[in-house]
Amino acid sequence: MKRRQFLKKASLALAAGTVAPPAIAQSQPAIQWRMASSFPKSLDTLFGAADIISRRVAEITDNRFQIRVFAAGEIVPGLQVLDAVQNGTVECGHTAPYYYIGKDPAFAFATALPFGLNARQQNAWMYYGGGMEAMAGLFKEYGCIQFVAGNTGAQMGGWYRKEIRSVADLRGLKMRIGGLGGQVLAKLGVVGQQIAGGDIYPALERGTIDAAEWVGPYDDEKLGFHKVARYYYYPGWWEGGPQLSAIVNLKKWDELPKAYKSAFETACAESSVHMLARYDAKNPEALRRLVASGTQLRAFPRPVLEACLKAANELYTELAQKSAHFKRVYEGWRKFRGDQFLWFRVAETSYDNFVFAAVGKSASPRKRK
Repeated sequence: MKRRQFLKKASLALAAGTVAPPAIAQSQPAIQWRMASSFPKSLDTLFGAADIISRRVAEITDNRFQIRVFAAGEIVPGLQVLDAVQNGTVECGHTAPYYYIGKDPAFAFATALPFGLNARQQNAWMYYGGGMEAMAGLFKEYGCIQFVAGNTGAQMGGWYRKEIRSVADLRGLKMRIGGLGGQVLAKLGVVGQQIAGGDIYPALERGTIDAAEWVGPYDDEKLGFHKVARYYYYPGWWEGGPQLSAIVNLKKWDELPKAYKSAFETACAESSVHMLARYDAKNPEALRRLVASGTQLRAFPRPVLEACLKAANELYTELAQKSAHFKRVYEGWRKFRGDQFLWFRVAETSYDNFVFAAVGKSASPRKRK
């Protein structure tokens, strides 16, 4: 009898537990934030990373912590997200920190440097190579804290109205390019311009610029660059593994309950996984369509790449003399890059080089079923 009474009480308690609100909903405050994105909604993978953060944070906290995402231009222009977060116009933002190298060139380390790390190496540096700690001091000066929140993988080298056969063909070229890549190309005579994603097409169409780079086939097709420029170059040596970041106003971050901080960090990490996976899945088919429509795919000539590498190394020496943050971060980053490149040459690259060539012979587009 006692056993039956015990089981009955236990069953009632278990049933009550299944319908009771989660503990976090009972004990945590309701908070609403706004997140400004640097990207238009039409770029569903870039803008979508912020959506993933918003949705996941709400799910984890039983909708107690809600973040509303605004596309570029809805609250602030795409290249002013850091300012909006710093000033408290919004609590957080989703952006590419190298947009702000005009404030300090060290912001580039939180996205990509020319001839730098690929996506996996960038992740390794941020999480386990001291990258998060190295960047924290810089973001703190701007009243912010930063989290890894996306990566596109290696990008393309952009769209050009004319072929690039030599270094001489770069001279006088007006090009939309982000980050430090523009400063490297400036040493070779290119006139670089920083233009937000949604404004690139009209500039290229009107001839305000002669060339433009963005991300890769999936996004570039959406933006229609193939309609106004014929030649599509690779690789995007200035963005081997460009990282996106979620930045949060430091005062607002400190006000969050610990559980909400964990939810936010978890959501950012998830957005990184999905962004890279989505681009890897979508880019191949987009590239097929572009080539089928008449796009001329070209590799940068080796002398061009070598000249750009030389100019990049010169630039890093100059920036280390101008920026204390750049010098501090660069020293550790360069050592980490050297170790990573050595390791990848042993295992990753040797595997890739063989299997891509061997399997690629039997995987041409025409033979697919």
